[in-house]
Amino acid sequence: MKQRRKLTLTALLLYWPTIFVLAHIPIPRFVYRAHVSDKAIHFVVYLILVFLLWFIVSPTKKVNWRKAAIWCVLVVMLAYAIADEVLQGYVGRNCDVADLIANMAAVLVGALLFTFASFWPAFLVVTAICIFILTNLAKVNPMELLPLTSLFFYLSAYALLTLLWIRHISSYFGLKPGQGKWTPIVLSMPVALLVSVESFSIIIGRGFRPWRLTASTAGIAVVVFTTILIASRPKSLANNPKRPV
Repeated sequence: MKQRRKLTLTALLLYWPTIFVLAHIPIPRFVYRAHVSDKAIHFVVYLILVFLLWFIVSPTKKVNWRKAAIWCVLVVMLAYAIADEVLQGYVGRNCDVADLIANMAAVLVGALLFTFASFWPAFLVVTAICIFILTNLAKVNPMELLPLTSLFFYLSAYALLTLLWIRHISSYFGLKPGQGKWTPIVLSMPVALLVSVESFSIIIGRGFRPWRLTASTAGIAVVVFTTILIASRPKSLANNPKRPV
């Protein structure tokens, strides 16, 4: 638990200054070219931020609206969101009330999520939400603008999602690699999200991207096969013990 809190704190200390700097520099040209939804960016950024902040304040407990902790977090997030927008007006960017609303919407969604979910389930849901939003963030195919970055994102995002799902089913359902139901259950959640994301992309007119499907599937497959291989090694060693010399 202490180790997890240290890692979360490290992530927060790296993440918060980074997003502050990025919010107060000129918007990269490729963002304009891709017609990226800035409100969606704000939502994702603040959802991750409130996730990290809450699980530093309360690493083991869900949100209790009768306690002061969640209200302190909400006040801090509101103060930062207001300061963030006001300061942008001094660096040549727009101070937008709609951005502030998107920021606080993400904070409230996070707070509601943390009311029902502890760290690992919340991590899983936040990851899924971020994948869904970021996949359909740009109107222009991001592969044409940042090919290597796009491939890495989908490969690593679905790999992380699969890892979190494996941990979830192991902790809550007691399933282990090698059991008959393990593989289909492990594949169910990441594949369902992938199908939902790609279907939504088609519905809203962003089209189907074969490279995205390939990278996402590869991320899922690598984690599943690696987990199976790691889990099978102790069994093979146990079946073939070294004979004493």
